[in-house]
Amino acid sequence: MKPLFKYYPLTALLFVCLSLLTFGSHAQIQDYPNKPIRVIIPFAPGGPSDIVGRVLMQQISENLNKPIIIENKPGAGSNIGIQQVAKAAPDGYTLLLVSSTFVINPSLYPNAGFDPTKDFTAIAMPVSSPNVLVVNPNFPAKDIKEFFSVVKAAPGKYDYASPGGGTGPHLSAELLKLKMNLDMAHIPYNGGGPALQAVLGNQVPIGLSALPPAVAQVKAGALRALAVTSTTRSPSLPDTPTLKESGVTDFEGDTLQFIAAPAGTPPAIVQKLNLEIAKALENPDLKNKLTGMGYLSYTYTPEQTSQKVKAEIEKWAKVIQSRNIKPD
Repeated sequence: MKPLFKYYPLTALLFVCLSLLTFGSHAQIQDYPNKPIRVIIPFAPGGPSDIVGRVLMQQISENLNKPIIIENKPGAGSNIGIQQVAKAAPDGYTLLLVSSTFVINPSLYPNAGFDPTKDFTAIAMPVSSPNVLVVNPNFPAKDIKEFFSVVKAAPGKYDYASPGGGTGPHLSAELLKLKMNLDMAHIPYNGGGPALQAVLGNQVPIGLSALPPAVAQVKAGALRALAVTSTTRSPSLPDTPTLKESGVTDFEGDTLQFIAAPAGTPPAIVQKLNLEIAKALENPDLKNKLTGMGYLSYTYTPEQTSQKVKAEIEKWAKVIQSRNIKPD
């Protein structure tokens, strides 16, 4: 049998080149990460994504013994930070940690500037949390039923704060307004932290927030929690009823947190990141901390996360279109 190289020199050269590329790619993945990982959070500090991002990434950083850098990139309802990650190199060194705006904004904005399924590779959905209706302690209602009575008695008098137009808390508030015939103006803020600060300072008397950034203030008495939007009570605020308990039917609204990478990120890197996230969430101290702050944790695979992203896009598209909700 005659040598292959003699008769097919171009084929042989191509084979060698492909082998070298494959070996180099494999070596690169095996060596991952060999430099700091940057995690973009498209909200201001202090909000739910920022809170979970910092505690989760600290644990992952300790497990990997590699630095992970958090960068807050708020703006345009989180679109600016999301777009930045979509344009980043798909090498696993720039990641996105984002709330439900990731699956809401494509239906909310005429041009959000990104497509969650085409521009990104889903890695994990580490946690979710219910939204909570809170008021400043000076607000003249001690429970949710009194709240409904007070707001209905003075149409247009009271405003409410949210982390921004089109966020999960905003959509939950608008749905509540429609179901209970409430007349409240929306005051959008650039993130969950600033929105809660407005309620704490009584610049805005009412707020809809993801639960985690509000828990400490509620427990300290700085805010009064009236109801949560989940179907069951939260372990972190067991005395706060659900809206369903309070007579609001067919109502559920959780704030989800997703971790994603730019489309084209090698599957082996995506899988490794998913396993590292799951490993971090198994840490008892981290798990207890997240539960205490109002989070429920999940060990979704990348495939399960991708399916969840698609389902949530469809769900919120129907709500936004049927209610004709626009970004502020």
